[in-house]
Amino acid sequence: MSERNIRVEGIDRLAVEDQEVEIVERKGIGHPDSICDGIAESVSRALSQLYLDRVGKVLHYNTDETQLVAGTAAPAFGGGEVVEPIYILIVGRATKEYEGEKLPVGSTALSAAREYLDENIPELEYGRDVVVDVKLGEGSGDLQDVFGEEEVQVPMANDTSFGVGHAPLTETEKIVLAAERELNGTYAADHPELGPDVKIMGKREGDEIDITVAAAMVDSYIAGFDAYDAAVNRVQEFVTGLAREYTDREVNVEVNTADDYEEGSIYLTTTGTSAEQGDDGSVGRGNRANGLITPNRPMSMEATSGKNPVNHIGKIYNLLSTEIAESVVAEVDGIRDLQVRLLSQIGTPIDHPHVADAQVVTEDGVAVDDIRADVEEIVDRELANVTDVTRSVIDGETTTF
Repeated sequence: MSERNIRVEGIDRLAVEDQEVEIVERKGIGHPDSICDGIAESVSRALSQLYLDRVGKVLHYNTDETQLVAGTAAPAFGGGEVVEPIYILIVGRATKEYEGEKLPVGSTALSAAREYLDENIPELEYGRDVVVDVKLGEGSGDLQDVFGEEEVQVPMANDTSFGVGHAPLTETEKIVLAAERELNGTYAADHPELGPDVKIMGKREGDEIDITVAAAMVDSYIAGFDAYDAAVNRVQEFVTGLAREYTDREVNVEVNTADDYEEGSIYLTTTGTSAEQGDDGSVGRGNRANGLITPNRPMSMEATSGKNPVNHIGKIYNLLSTEIAESVVAEVDGIRDLQVRLLSQIGTPIDHPHVADAQVVTEDGVAVDDIRADVEEIVDRELANVTDVTRSVIDGETTTF
């Protein structure tokens, strides 16, 4: 019997897959909110590595308040220009000195931000099209004390907060997640006219799935309206084909539905992101820890990206609850729908949550009591290994948005 407070209970509702209406969204890596998420997490990993290299442990920091102020551009077929640069402010707290040694947290943050933008938003020229600033203050003394107790093997929770995860993904969730990742992966590699600002909205009513794609096109690769129209049609065909791999339901895909060819209004950009056209961004305003925005599911309002990966519950429990849900569904038969909630208390070990609650919708003929012991065992095991999340995050093996 586990010493941890683990509860397994049934949910008196339909599985999300069986509900009449489902809505799912993903903001692509070039969306202003996702740019902030990506930079915040890149800086977070860089600071963790800096501290490990210099002092042998991760010191207190958080970079989860990164903000983006949109610029302006004048896109044109064949190539336009950025008129006013995008401004990104990396805000947070960081330990700048340890045992008399000053640590280069500011320059580390700037380097991480530049590397992230170069890799993921390649049409943005650093220093000309985008300006990055860093304002990292010192952390709270009491939190630093909790954070730095070397004799404690399992870190103490930095806050009283909670994380939420679910599994398995529905067909609509799988389509939305895969569509953006594939468009910004293999597809973009062969089609540079597609910018990284790709937003996918999925709506299922009964057995009909509608996918709406907002795809920023890069003007330097688009010669005119015909080329733009062809690029939009290629995206539509690609997403339709991809969706067929995940469902037998009817699927309708529409791309850039706000376009008005007669008025000459199309989603043409110079840099591949709407951040050049007045769209601001902020960490935590977009995708949750599993990469999706899912109003049919319970969600945490915490920003996962940028928080320290050692004891910040807003990060650890959102990632861990998702991993627990996925592990349970993979290992236990008879589960139609599962959601996991983890609640912490500040100052208590993160492997002993105040409560770990697994709520299940079972398949016909399966009772909660039939699977309770197996679910509890997996939840207990994953909580015992909670520090694995920290290393996975620092090594970049776990995505946070």
